[in-house]
Amino acid sequence: MTDPRQIRAKSGTNHEGTSAHNRRVMIEALRVNGALSRADLARATRLTKQTASNIIEELERDGLVVPQETVRKGRGQPSTPYALVPSGAFAIGLQIDRYVTRAVAVDLVGTQLARAEADLPAGGPASGTEVLFDLIAGVRGELVRVAAESEKRLVGLGVAMPGPFGVEGADNDQWMMEAWQKFPLRETLAKRTGLNVGLQNDAAACATAERMVGAAHGLDNAVCLYLGYGIGAGLILNSELYSGANGNAGEIGMALLSAADPTRTALEHRASLASLYLHLGIDPAAPGIHDEIGRLAAKDDPRVLEWISHAARDLRWAVHLIETIFDPQTVIVCGGAPEALARQLLAAMEPLLPSIADRPGRSHPRLQLGMTDPWSVALGAAAERIGRAFDPRFSAIMK
Repeated sequence: MTDPRQIRAKSGTNHEGTSAHNRRVMIEALRVNGALSRADLARATRLTKQTASNIIEELERDGLVVPQETVRKGRGQPSTPYALVPSGAFAIGLQIDRYVTRAVAVDLVGTQLARAEADLPAGGPASGTEVLFDLIAGVRGELVRVAAESEKRLVGLGVAMPGPFGVEGADNDQWMMEAWQKFPLRETLAKRTGLNVGLQNDAAACATAERMVGAAHGLDNAVCLYLGYGIGAGLILNSELYSGANGNAGEIGMALLSAADPTRTALEHRASLASLYLHLGIDPAAPGIHDEIGRLAAKDDPRVLEWISHAARDLRWAVHLIETIFDPQTVIVCGGAPEALARQLLAAMEPLLPSIADRPGRSHPRLQLGMTDPWSVALGAAAERIGRAFDPRFSAIMK
């Protein structure tokens, strides 16, 4: 028998009319902890044994869970653990960035099954939408070849792109991707693909990936400091991703470093990958740029080290701000930076500034490294659709 104190699970409710919530609670418990018996699930979720048993039977009929080999411990009754079926659901994630677009297909547990990328041409949606359609169709076709049942179990298409959303700017603003911001992207993709389409910013998507298969897995409160072409923060608060009133929560890259700064320079113009490209005189649209930056960082290129020293100072301030406002269990640096660069940057950020997070008895470090993968945003966009279909949301049950 598993010690219920070691099982991470949200509480279900035995009130009437909450079966959908309880179903989601059980699925999340299996996703976070792995295979569990009916008795373990009942204890961890605070559901009656009968309710937990009924839900397991329902999930098994729906092809979402499968019994494992019976376990016998001591003199007690043997128990049968149940695990999620990876092929129980699928989703596609799409990242739209300034110069590139990526698509990933995942299963219920976040395993990547197909992926592809393409250059995003200048000119906004007028020239870019067909590229997106072709990319999605290609990944979707590859998914069918890998998992023939995927079309029947495809829960949606998640899209992630740089924010903020709903902020006015010039149509030719490449940084803000204004033309894409004004384009009815969700509606267009839904009509063309026939899928349920969701949209979030890239930092939130990266946080979703960390929550499903990365450093934030099993954490209730974490902030993912996203380092990409821009900078953002994905906020995991009380086990749910917080997006704010307009989907723009966590746009810390737009924060001004000092009210007294006459240039009013935003954080992301000083410490993002875009600022590094500018510092090195590298075209951000150049092929193989990720590997090139990684190579320069690995050999301690003086220009990269100079940028790191300045960026680390600014990002140290960002971590202090995040800890002061959100009081997370940990801050996770993640995104599309090459691992060699990210590790050097993390090391240069130490020691962190004093904050309310600097206390004894911590179970997690104040700052840690998460994913350093240019595919993490697309992965998180797909994971968001899986989460939307299966994760419990207390905000919904309170309505």
